[in-house]
Amino acid sequence: MFAVIATGGKQYLVKEGDSLRIEKIEGVKGDAVDFDKVLLIAEEDGSKVEVGTPNLSARVKAEILEQAKADKISVVKYKAKVRYRKRVGHRQLFTKVKITKIG
Repeated sequence: MFAVIATGGKQYLVKEGDSLRIEKIEGVKGDAVDFDKVLLIAEEDGSKVEVGTPNLSARVKAEILEQAKADKISVVKYKAKVRYRKRVGHRQLFTKVKITKIG
């Protein structure tokens, strides 16, 4: 069984046992998280498919594995002939979760 969930402005296709990196959510390592914006639930062979309008009443349960920062991204701004150079770095916060139950 798999599901499509929405969190952090993005949609993810998940199965039980999957681990994925999502936008930061509140909580610490080991906390349980419920995703209530479930857009679709389906069986692997396609025999049973439920599509929400826009969401289903089902929930996807997950466990927080890690709260961390992603790799650094360098942003460089440059304008020719005016001696303008600017360099900025950014590290996005993320949460790593493991899907425990779909239903």
